Amino acid sequence: MPQIWMTYDELATLSGCTPAEARLRAIHLSLDRRKSRDGATRVKLDLALTARFFASVREADFDLDGAIAALQSTHRQMAELLAPTGFRERGAA
Repeated sequence: MPQIWMTYDELATLSGCTPAEARLRAIHLSLDRRKSRDGATRVKLDLALTARFFASVREADFDLDGAIAALQSTHRQMAELLAPTGFRERGAA
């Protein structure tokens, strides 16, 4: 099972409560907690919370096709800007 670590703010969003309530829940459930290098405390989700997290990801309405098309368009634009102009002219002749 993968390990999912969340800040109290992220856990609060997942649980529909405040960050302070999420902290109290983490303590009550005896979840592992660690201070990260960025200074934020992160909580390791238990099996039930991990299942809830995966369910929320599955339910999210991502426009994956739109995101892929936007990335491809950006890639084409960047490639055109970075392509040497003289090379294209010499290759066409």
